[in-house]
Amino acid sequence: MITVYVPRDAAALSVGADEVAAAIATEAVKQKKDVKIVRNGSRGMLFLEPLVEVETPNGRIAYGPVSPSDVADLFKANFLEGGAHKHYRGATKEIPYFKMQERLTFARCGITDPLSIEDYRKHGGFDGLLKAIAMKPIDIVTEVTASGLRGRGGAGFPTGIKWKTVHDLAADQKYVACNADEGDSGTFADRMLMEGDPFCLIEGMTIAAIAGGATKGYIYVRSEYPHAINALKEAIEIAKKANFLGTNIQGSGYSFDLFVRRGAGAYICGEETSMLESIEGKRGLVRYKPPIPAIEGLFGKPTIINNVMSFAAVPIIIAKGGEFYKNYGVGRSRGTLAFQLAGNIKQGGLVEKAFGVTTRELIEKWGGGTASGRPVRAVQVGGPLGAYLTVEKLDVPMDYEEFVKIDAMVGHGGLVVFDDTVDMAKMARFAMEFCAIESCGKCTPCRIGSQRGVEVIDKIIAGTDRTKNLELLEDLCVTMTDGSLCAMGGLTPMPVMSALKGFPDDFHRAPKQPVAEAAE
Repeated sequence: MITVYVPRDAAALSVGADEVAAAIATEAVKQKKDVKIVRNGSRGMLFLEPLVEVETPNGRIAYGPVSPSDVADLFKANFLEGGAHKHYRGATKEIPYFKMQERLTFARCGITDPLSIEDYRKHGGFDGLLKAIAMKPIDIVTEVTASGLRGRGGAGFPTGIKWKTVHDLAADQKYVACNADEGDSGTFADRMLMEGDPFCLIEGMTIAAIAGGATKGYIYVRSEYPHAINALKEAIEIAKKANFLGTNIQGSGYSFDLFVRRGAGAYICGEETSMLESIEGKRGLVRYKPPIPAIEGLFGKPTIINNVMSFAAVPIIIAKGGEFYKNYGVGRSRGTLAFQLAGNIKQGGLVEKAFGVTTRELIEKWGGGTASGRPVRAVQVGGPLGAYLTVEKLDVPMDYEEFVKIDAMVGHGGLVVFDDTVDMAKMARFAMEFCAIESCGKCTPCRIGSQRGVEVIDKIIAGTDRTKNLELLEDLCVTMTDGSLCAMGGLTPMPVMSALKGFPDDFHRAPKQPVAEAAE
């Protein structure tokens, strides 16, 4: 029997992966070929999706992007034995885009059947958990701290400190909460892992529960991710049956129950305290801090909160040791990050690399430049609240501290590329409008400031009292940064000010004249 892999990842499904899988199954029956189709996760080379792989004696051979109309020709070309075809890409692991990566968190994604626990274990799955249940909880915390792992959700806060805070507290109930409300523009790493390797997240959260003394956990997933939600729910049930979740895990005496909660589409619920409110069944409003969630979190109890990428890094840290993970990266930014290439990019997709890689390398080496073929003018890094980088800043290494020096942030690792046709005044307006739409409305600087920001930028674009309104916009940004309750309003000025400072000419263009009505 020949095994053929067709991704079940949402990005692949959006370009016809289900239809390709069905066509391969139909053609195999027609030609009396013994074929087993495995629906794997995505390798992250989204520009090649649907990427079909065939298991051969020499390893997996890739073909892509494949459409249903290509399937008959693939069989004629003897693709089941790795035959030549116009979509032939050679050995998957040798494709430069994939080969140049350093995959730790995404080591299994695209390789295994996401819902096969046997497949997961065969590729190192649950090694970290089995090691963790034989350790003292404080030793788990120490190992995570030694790894240098920092929050991959954007803030970059040391994970070990959060875990130790919860570990040290006495409480009748503790929780673990995963922030999977991935709403940043140009990001899809969380979704890819939840769909392509859900057991990895489950394992990481279970290790966190043991370390902190928690017995219940919640994964808060945005409603726009139905495939991820379904994959997680199935994986949780499978893990329970295999006794890697639930009561007395693997006879260790530890118990941990895990639940999926669907968000309602509010960007603000990506903020940790707003997420907690939503999980509790309340409106997603930001909480005042202190107290911090590690002390009084979900239902007022000590709670470990991390995002998907943070929890997913934990199994390999425990399995191979904190020093192994720490050997990747630069400065205080240790390990790897899943960078996501989007926007005006020729080869969009996911690239897992150690910290220290530059924005220019990611765009040129992996992304292949712009899709339009025009020069890059700006790159927004870190989501809709991240700075717009000028081309002069593209060589700054991806490092939390180095990005702070240029008034930017690495964030969740999303890169949105713009060519030289972009109007940066309009992009600044978009940032303010985004905040106005997505603000929870609890604090005045964010709720009102963003509305006034849109109005002021409209006046600047229209050429109305530009000098005064530019000064007003800067003052407004300072107020929002210093006075907002959370990062929603506090970071909105970052893209606005980066556009003002990096692309001043766009704010001084002559206003477009309305087109004169044709004479009747």
